[in-house]
Amino acid sequence: MAINAQVLQGEWNQIRGRVKEKWGQLSDDDLQIQGGNVDQLIGRIQQKTGEGREAIERFLMDLTSRGSSAISQAAESMSGYAHMAGDRLREHYSQLADQARERYDRAEDMVRSNPTQSVAAAFGIGLVAGLIVGLALRSR
Repeated sequence: MAINAQVLQGEWNQIRGRVKEKWGQLSDDDLQIQGGNVDQLIGRIQQKTGEGREAIERFLMDLTSRGSSAISQAAESMSGYAHMAGDRLREHYSQLADQARERYDRAEDMVRSNPTQSVAAAFGIGLVAGLIVGLALRSR
């Protein structure tokens, strides 16, 4: 039964508190992982507590597997939320695209049914816009 040293080191700040709860006689110095050597850590815990090596390893493995499963659950939850958000975004985009297409079609129908009025309206809007720009340039 071997402990995954990388997982233990990655989660050590959270796990250290649980180890101190179980074995209160351990100091912060006792719980240092020096140079990534987990065997030394287990040896120090064994020496200070009198606990067997297998029991210490089992306890640490339980703590790291709980942490890993909690991280996995959080990742799965976030993935689910991201999928839901993506689905909602696609749904709203689809609705907006449909509305824009519908309004464009209505405007096109209006121009086809009233071409003279449409040209006159466009000419009038262009004329007003030109006057506004011209007056703005002269006032400088």
